[in-house]
Amino acid sequence: MNIKFYIFFSLLIVQFSLFAQEMLTPKEAVALALEHNYGIKLVETDVEIAKNNADILNSGYLPSVTGNAGAVYNRDNTEAEFADGRVTVLNGAESSRYNASVDLNYVLFDGLGRSYNYKQLQGNEQLTELQARETIELTMLQLFTVYYNVTELTENIKSLNQTLEVSKDRLQRAVYQFDYGQNTKLEVLSAQVDVNNDSITVMNTQQELRNFKRDLNLVLGNVLPERFDVDTFVSFNNIYDKTDLLEKTIANNVNLLQIDKNIDITTYGIKLEKSAYLPTLGLVGSYGWNRNNNNAAAFVATSTNTGLSGGLNLRWNLFDGGNTITRVKNAKINLEAQEIRKEEVLVTIERDFNNAWGNYQNRLEIYYLQEDNIKTSQNNFDRTQEKFRLGQVSFVEFRLAQVNLLNAEITRNRAKYFAKIAELEMLQISGELLNINF
Repeated sequence: MNIKFYIFFSLLIVQFSLFAQEMLTPKEAVALALEHNYGIKLVETDVEIAKNNADILNSGYLPSVTGNAGAVYNRDNTEAEFADGRVTVLNGAESSRYNASVDLNYVLFDGLGRSYNYKQLQGNEQLTELQARETIELTMLQLFTVYYNVTELTENIKSLNQTLEVSKDRLQRAVYQFDYGQNTKLEVLSAQVDVNNDSITVMNTQQELRNFKRDLNLVLGNVLPERFDVDTFVSFNNIYDKTDLLEKTIANNVNLLQIDKNIDITTYGIKLEKSAYLPTLGLVGSYGWNRNNNNAAAFVATSTNTGLSGGLNLRWNLFDGGNTITRVKNAKINLEAQEIRKEEVLVTIERDFNNAWGNYQNRLEIYYLQEDNIKTSQNNFDRTQEKFRLGQVSFVEFRLAQVNLLNAEITRNRAKYFAKIAELEMLQISGELLNINF
């Protein structure tokens, strides 16, 4: 997908007031990052520079037109002897010369050097756009890594608050039962300790959440209000085809595309160096005006010339000491190095894709197992809580069931967002990250 179209499309979809809407969705986060992220802003300036460099104005195809003007004033002491023997002596004789011209210089043929140079500039523009795409993809991964840290902590705080409420209820029951002589002070103290521990955990997690929200705001260009929430809903695609994704990886991976573009640029570089073997034919033209005001010793007092001049010039560097031969050889070696680099990157990308595919499948399966584990832990806690209220289990067993449920929920939350990040990493490697609907 074209980078500029992608940015425009995302910004067009998301038109909302930050201060009127506190809920930040993934789609809105992407739009804000594309518009305000500092790294993306910087790489967009690189694209503009490359675009200017690849313009016809920088191609060498257009002629150069130069305006020149000059004036010379002389005051001389002159002794002139004429053919008939007369001698004239002039002291302080004045003379002046004035000239102006418009000169044209145009290269008709340079061994196709400027053609290959222009193609190199266009290739550099396309390479810069690919580098911009890579920056955007990495920024999206950075964005969602922080975004899902925020969502994970948001859900963790909900679970921690529920645990704290259960602990407070237990403390209140323990106090009532102690007042009526139904239990010992030990249970009250134990319940109080658990309330304090749960409160500390909530406080630490809330501070961690505030820190990650600041990190998220930084990635988004610091445009969010101080208080905002995130959408914790996450969905997964379970119908990816590994073979299809691998084919897309080979065709669309941004690193491979950059290698291919570098090979194209290097190929044009070889042809550019070879163009030095051929002659250069140029066209020159000028329209000029000249005026001479001579002193009394001259035969002509004043002369004025205007007119056009034009011509062709041919330059052929028959031998430059072997510099061109050396440059061509080095350019060919550079092309071989690029081909070797492509083979290395291809093998690396295939390994990275297989790792990313395996990570996604593994983390997704772990998430589903953790979902089942939540049901088991919840069922165990509900039964233990009922027995605890009936006095059939001790507060130690009850606390253990409570902590097991909390740990299961926190582990499930982490597994869910780890799986989502693994999915995004897999899509980034396959070149599909900017094509999905966040």
